Amino acid sequence: MSTPSTTTYVLRGVRPYGTDPVDVVLADGVVAALGAPGTVEVPEGAHEVAAQDQVLLPGLVDLHTHLREPGREDAETVFSGTRAAAAGGFTAVHAMANTTPTQDTAGVVEQVYRLGQEAGWVDVHPVGAVTVGLGGEKLAELGAMADSAARVRVFSDDGKCVHDPVLMRRALEYVKAFDGVVAQHAQEPRLTEGAQMNEGVVSAQIGLTGWPAVAEESIIARDVLLAEHVGSRLHVCHLSTAGSVEIVRWAKGRGIDVTAEVTPHHLVLTDELAREYDPVYKVNPPLRTAADVEAVRQGLADGTIDIVATDHAPHPVEDKDCEWASAAFGMTGLETALSVVQQTMVDTGRMTWADVARVLSENPARIGRVDATQGRRIAVGEPANLTLVDPAATRVIDGHAQVTASSNTPFAGSELPGRVVATFLRGRATVLDGAVVDQPATDGATQTLEGATR
Repeated sequence: MSTPSTTTYVLRGVRPYGTDPVDVVLADGVVAALGAPGTVEVPEGAHEVAAQDQVLLPGLVDLHTHLREPGREDAETVFSGTRAAAAGGFTAVHAMANTTPTQDTAGVVEQVYRLGQEAGWVDVHPVGAVTVGLGGEKLAELGAMADSAARVRVFSDDGKCVHDPVLMRRALEYVKAFDGVVAQHAQEPRLTEGAQMNEGVVSAQIGLTGWPAVAEESIIARDVLLAEHVGSRLHVCHLSTAGSVEIVRWAKGRGIDVTAEVTPHHLVLTDELAREYDPVYKVNPPLRTAADVEAVRQGLADGTIDIVATDHAPHPVEDKDCEWASAAFGMTGLETALSVVQQTMVDTGRMTWADVARVLSENPARIGRVDATQGRRIAVGEPANLTLVDPAATRVIDGHAQVTASSNTPFAGSELPGRVVATFLRGRATVLDGAVVDQPATDGATQTLEGATR
């Protein structure tokens, strides 16, 4: 993507974190000026963006994205996935390790890192596998990946659980040397053999093998104690049950260095949707009960759950357009995450826009150790990684119209609030007026972002 680095933008009447309107100047990759409307000097030749009443946030950071490349380019590529991320307001993503070949060596993580640099839509930070080939038997080259050009700091076998407690302990001990974190996919394999959905009333009624909550909760309980024992950092991927929230809350109260994430879909969807036998609702961990949804919302609101992470999991049509038992687990999420958080947390009064910045930008950047450049406060001199959202807009989701290469969104046909109207990566517009831009305007014309329904 060829974009001049000298473009200067003036954002007129934006509301940082939903507060009072200001004008913001973006120049030379940073926030160059910020002040009350009409008081900021406009540099000659700047592109003025009329954005009254729109909310300005730090660029969103996703700690849990599946970009599929290398190996499954039929589902997604680094190029298509990062374009989708920019469209969703993200300026950085962490690319999970379950690629083919697995991201378990310095060579593979550097390949993904460089593909991200070449694409240019967002910063791509590869996640390294904990074990060789995600096999759960031997530690991968953690130190080599940490020392590589990709500077890996997050390690996960996501898609599979590091179920051996001895191996998990060794991983937790190993990453301490370079301030890394192990992100655990909490799923006891013996308790979930053949499981298809949440174990409960619905699974019993429709005849699908149940996935008990204790399969998640038992691993989290074990791992927080292991993290305490070795004095290491633990991150819990896609927490989904009320019991898991309570375990993390207990661990934090005990002073254990644990963080946790919830996905957008676990904030709103329940296992009742499995009654339709539509594989778009098949996901790992499974959709849980309404009581679990309420518990994770409360956990996110009170800080027990640190972040929202998309677990963006694109699949080709044939992997989802089939019977439930044969379908792949996973949903897309990059382009709908912010809207779902607005719907479930902001519009319900549980969170402010400043809280949204905390769980979708600041905390994930800190946990992933990319907070030197991402997730920064909106202030003069800080990197201009920013997201502009129109909270008053609404849109009906069309899976086939998404920027991602796959269409398996559970929100197809749903009306969601909010619309990302602009995304800036180091001051360069990657999205304007809700559309990904290949070339920015260069004639100094005013860009008007009216937040129309799209």
